[in-house]
Amino acid sequence: MSTTLRLVSEMERIANALGAERGEASQVSLSSVAEKIAKNLGVRNEEVAILAVSKRWRHLHFLVPEALKKVGFIPLSSNSALAARTARDSRPEIENNFAAAKHVTVFEGLKTTGGAVEPIQKMISAPILRDGTVIGVIQISRKGATVAGSGPDFTAADLGKILALCKPLGKLLHHIAGE
Repeated sequence: MSTTLRLVSEMERIANALGAERGEASQVSLSSVAEKIAKNLGVRNEEVAILAVSKRWRHLHFLVPEALKKVGFIPLSSNSALAARTARDSRPEIENNFAAAKHVTVFEGLKTTGGAVEPIQKMISAPILRDGTVIGVIQISRKGATVAGSGPDFTAADLGKILALCKPLGKLLHHIAGE
């Protein structure tokens, strides 16, 4: 069994357990889930972002990385935020020249680890669905001083791995975020 399938199965088990045991959602660390996703996709932990949709406030807010949780939010109406477009259109995208595209940079300039702040060069963004409704967005990035220095381009196979993770992520977010 591939590592992606193992991770999908593990996330499904966790989500199903949360559904069976109400009140246990706080015991699941979304950060540890993000770490496993990072390892599976060959990116650094801080290159995995999971955002939840707030229907009440009509914005996206960070669940992971932890350092961005209290920093702010992204309005769903934003025309320059890839995450907002992903949520609105419910369509995944691969941007292997993300640094050249017009985008929101406020979150990108914040330190999420002890290392240097590096710009996002490449990004995959995919909607997280629950019962056909977008409840979140997952974004996997490659950061670096240059496009070439940030690592290989994302491929359709990478997108396939992420999309396979979106269903169990939808179940997890439903239990954790409660929206």
